Amino acid sequence: MSETLLVISAGSRGNGLTSISLGLVRAFQRLRVRVGFCKPVAQPHGDPRAVDGAVELARRVTHVDAPDPIPREDVERMLAAGDEQLLLEYVVETCHRAARDVDVLIVEGLVPVDDAVYGTGLNMGMARALDARVVLVGAPEGRSPAEMAAAIGLAARSYGTVGDGLFGAVLNKVRDDADEPPGEVIDEVGVASVPAEVWRSYGAALRSEGVQCLGLVPFSPVLAAPRVREVAQSLGAEILRAGGLDRRVHTIEVGAMTPPNLVRKGLRRGTLVITPGDRSDTLMACALAEQAGLHLAGVLLTGDLEPDAEVMGLCEPAFVAGLPVLRVPQNTFAAAREATQLARDVPHDDPQRAERVIDTVAGGLDLMALSAVVRDDREPHISPPAFRYSLIERARAANKRIVLPEGEEPRTITAAVICARRGIARCALVGNPDVIAATAKRQGLTLPDAVEVLDPRDHVDRFVEPLVALRAHKGLHPVQAKGELQDNVVLGTMMLKMGEVDGLVSGALHTTANTIRPALQLIKTAPGYSLVSSVFFMCLPEQVLVYGDCAVNPDPTAAQLAEIAVQSAESALAFGITPRIAMISYSTGSSGQGADVAKVVEATALVKQSRPDLLVDGPLQYDAASVESVGRSKAPDSPVAGRATVFVFPDLNTGNTTYKAVQRSANVVSIGPLLQGLAMPVNDLSRGALVDDIVYTIALTAIQAEQRARREAAAGPGAPTEALSAAPTLPDGAPPRER
Repeated sequence: MSETLLVISAGSRGNGLTSISLGLVRAFQRLRVRVGFCKPVAQPHGDPRAVDGAVELARRVTHVDAPDPIPREDVERMLAAGDEQLLLEYVVETCHRAARDVDVLIVEGLVPVDDAVYGTGLNMGMARALDARVVLVGAPEGRSPAEMAAAIGLAARSYGTVGDGLFGAVLNKVRDDADEPPGEVIDEVGVASVPAEVWRSYGAALRSEGVQCLGLVPFSPVLAAPRVREVAQSLGAEILRAGGLDRRVHTIEVGAMTPPNLVRKGLRRGTLVITPGDRSDTLMACALAEQAGLHLAGVLLTGDLEPDAEVMGLCEPAFVAGLPVLRVPQNTFAAAREATQLARDVPHDDPQRAERVIDTVAGGLDLMALSAVVRDDREPHISPPAFRYSLIERARAANKRIVLPEGEEPRTITAAVICARRGIARCALVGNPDVIAATAKRQGLTLPDAVEVLDPRDHVDRFVEPLVALRAHKGLHPVQAKGELQDNVVLGTMMLKMGEVDGLVSGALHTTANTIRPALQLIKTAPGYSLVSSVFFMCLPEQVLVYGDCAVNPDPTAAQLAEIAVQSAESALAFGITPRIAMISYSTGSSGQGADVAKVVEATALVKQSRPDLLVDGPLQYDAASVESVGRSKAPDSPVAGRATVFVFPDLNTGNTTYKAVQRSANVVSIGPLLQGLAMPVNDLSRGALVDDIVYTIALTAIQAEQRARREAAAGPGAPTEALSAAPTLPDGAPPRER
């Protein structure tokens, strides 16, 4: 798995965020580390249709396969609709494409600007979603090392709790106090590095703020020099003589002096002379300087005036030599102001300047500090957007057929349409076709061809005989079987049992018992399991945790609790979460006594005995399991305390109450319940489920079906696919009616 560095500006525009990002790419390339680049969200500019040049520069100069960013219009539309989590899923998807076959991914964040006040919040969201280490970029701009470090420290504290927090800071455009104004020859390739004493000063100041200094990039006018063509484009200038439009503008001089004084004080190589269009004397002085070998950047004529034709003719040798001449309608003062305020971003079609910039940045970075990223063995956190993206991608790859017995229910119909549009699964709605069509029409939906509609009247009769055979030991007669098949959940379960569909999702209208009972009767438990349990995937801001059992077993025995723990750990592992099991109780260790604590103690011992490969500890109180500082205090020797990822609750009352409290009080998205222990994938919904809940549950079910298919393929023909013993009976008092 690649390590992600999110590069964020610790200030406004002008810190050189793209330059530092691409310089980091170049530095890792020099370390011979496989590195990628991504700018997932386009930086807003005045024109919302403007293309962000960072990606094009990355492709041209560093030769990485950078994906296109999410367009500004799409970003702002999703944010306006309150769909930030969906936007972050797209961010994860974009970065995932860039991270293929790389060890380090450099991600460029947004610069907060007036027309993108969401920049800071979205940067923080991306840091969490990508489980990224943050690199802050600042520019001293006349501040002392202490003042600059204080500003970086203030920005750093915003990211100190994101994943493993801040990686470090890079300071750009650092000037030595002894720096002299640039001389005449200023466009040579070499650029001096930051002196050692300046490094020590800034490094010490940053360390005092708890921030690692990753690099100091020296200020150089060479790196900020635009071409004449950029000046012309920015000012909307008319090109009277093209000459060398690729010449660099290092200085700007207003041609208000007489020619002798202008020559003595204002003309040097790389100067753009701005003068009124009727100042023929200034133009002739510039032409003579050009012919003498002093290559100016060019001449910008103002006031929409053009010099005398005879004067232009006399200057023609200078124009042939490459002196460009531009004309603008603005007066001299306005033109000079616009030219000096020209944006210093490196254009994507200026690879020469870009190469100099990123080479200078790479040369100013601490390669030893950067190489630590590759050696870092920190455990990754799976963020909620990354988890949801993974679900959708894996479900798409599985391409499973999922039956939805509550096919007339509006949320279910909408979810089926979404699944078809996003390619998540092939959904089959069970219900009256006329009712389904009318319900879809009321919601403004058109059922795509990929959504099947199964009229139960066309399917009941063909399942009577198979159902009688399955329930013969219970004395089921054909008339009774036909009656049971009037229940669409039973009908859908038979479709699953007979291999016509790959999974079943129900519960938007039915209780948990209504969903699970047919599965227990017809599908039964998987080999090695004696019960069915459930987990919720709790999408906390920084990671996804697993809660079990919060939906099925009211008061499990110690042996059943141990089985729930093992099932929950395997579900976590199957969905990319490293399982560390906390057996939850009101007591940590031996701090409390009683029958409830004793049950957890026994269950923990059974898990350790049956699955020594799993990290498990208990009893643990919730705070001891989830908060590192509390875990160190209450259970200092525990391999789980403070870092648990799987929380196993002692009974349904505790589990359901806790999951609901966390979900509602902390505004946490919960995905589930995912049913565990069945031989075939059947999943339950809350009757209060949102459309998104149904979509993700369908995705979970499709992934379970794919995992089952792989197990069967690995086991070979003739291997048992379900438990031989009868499944346990679901209690008449069904698990919670509302979840």
